[in-house]
Amino acid sequence: MTMLRLKPIRRVKRRGIPRDVRRVADAAFCAVLALAVGLTMERVASGFPQLVGLFVAHDAMSAQAGVPPKADNAPLSLREDDNVALRQARDGDEATLAGPPRIAIVIDDLGADIAHTRRAIALPRAVALAFLPYPESAPTLAREAGRGGHEILVHVPMQAIGAQNPGPMALSPSLAPEENIRRLDWAFARVPGFVGINNHEGSLFTADRAALVPVIEHLADRHVFFFDSRTTADSQVVSVARAFGVASAARDVFLDDVPTIDAVDAELRMLEARARETGVAIAIGHPHEITLDAVAYWTAHQSGFQLVPLSEAIRLKTEREVRLSLALAGG
Repeated sequence: MTMLRLKPIRRVKRRGIPRDVRRVADAAFCAVLALAVGLTMERVASGFPQLVGLFVAHDAMSAQAGVPPKADNAPLSLREDDNVALRQARDGDEATLAGPPRIAIVIDDLGADIAHTRRAIALPRAVALAFLPYPESAPTLAREAGRGGHEILVHVPMQAIGAQNPGPMALSPSLAPEENIRRLDWAFARVPGFVGINNHEGSLFTADRAALVPVIEHLADRHVFFFDSRTTADSQVVSVARAFGVASAARDVFLDDVPTIDAVDAELRMLEARARETGVAIAIGHPHEITLDAVAYWTAHQSGFQLVPLSEAIRLKTEREVRLSLALAGG
């Protein structure tokens, strides 16, 4: 296949609005128009300033535009023609991600099993901990985790496809938006010290844009991020959240879909490979004995990686995905 050679990006000094800032506005405007088809123009347009703000790097006015993650653990699939653009994006990664590859780990489903939850709290403080809101012990254990320096998430029950039961007070597309917000506020009240949420189950809810919008608007008001557990390939979480200025990224690896030593070890190796390739990767695990042992061992003995808080990994993944999107669009 003949490779398309993209023209190099020339840096031209201009008066007025810088070129890369105009790219941000263009990319943001296109995203708003696309989302307006499935949502409402009025609601999405209200998130336009936050979207632009989200897509401007905190340390430089570099342009960004989002790319939804794939539904599996594989790297982003690129055409052969995209190799030049990918190299350009990776050049930008090297500037943003100077130093070792970053890895974030989230342990969720916490709060019901007290002993295993306390084992998770004993992990390094950079490991984020997500608490189910309905166990009786959840508030006490979340406070303990906060005192330990962990980032705390509310592991919000959301309706799944099929017969899976996400637990009481689950958000559902069949409920009125006001009821979903009431249930979300109940969950917030049960997990003190939270800085973000992620979905528990939710393969049906997270694929429904109309159901997501009121929830994400509420998160924007609370300045809370939405980490997508990515339980379905059809998840709309990241694209809708970013349109409303809510920080969001999806997991790369589930550590313990198969809760055996060999399987968890293989997923950790996949996590490392993903981090080496892209500069940053995020994994989810659960409070199984095998998973907690594996994460404790990995964090104590790994070399060549930097374990970072989830919020930092979300920011870095967003910057990389937006830069990649711009490079593939031809800069």
